[in-house]
Amino acid sequence: KKDVVSAIITGVTTGFIAWRVFEYLGRSTFLGISLPWLVVLVPLAWIVGVAFGNILSRWIGFMGQFTKFVAIGFTNAAVDFGVFNLLIAFSGTATGVWFSVFKTISFVAALVHSYLWNRRWAFKPYSEQANREEFFKFTSVALFSMLVNVGVASLVVNTVDGLSFGFDEKVWANVAAATGAAMSMLFNFVGYKFVVFKK
Repeated sequence: KKDVVSAIITGVTTGFIAWRVFEYLGRSTFLGISLPWLVVLVPLAWIVGVAFGNILSRWIGFMGQFTKFVAIGFTNAAVDFGVFNLLIAFSGTATGVWFSVFKTISFVAALVHSYLWNRRWAFKPYSEQANREEFFKFTSVALFSMLVNVGVASLVVNTVDGLSFGFDEKVWANVAAATGAAMSMLFNFVGYKFVVFKK
């Protein structure tokens, strides 16, 4: 029951933010699907994915955790991109130093979201009470991940010309942000499982 409720909450959050971000970027569909449908389809995908992970965990022990981590990870990405695009929309700029500042702010927002959801749902440590040591470890893993995430994204957006691939400035900023997020995701799972929430 907790898995279903958590999958619905994170799925609706992801679907809603993705809808608004794609709309801001001038897209009316995603993979041929009308954007408002994401609010319904993403939670269903999360439920199926987590259930499948729980079944696989009978043979591959970490798969239950990993599928929850992935669902949370996509929701973190939605929070990250939502805050990031909000800052771009308000400021009117998507390059240079401000890109790195906005990417850092959005990463920190996603980091807080990540800690709360990973602690309560994916990894469920023995102690119900968060402690300073655990949060310090989480922050250490996340800070390294942030360096990878922001560094790769900033490198892509400031050194590769998105126009040569047919992207406008806002869309290319999001491609760069997605590249940075993808590079840091695997590191996060290993760090959270074996360092932060190790039982």
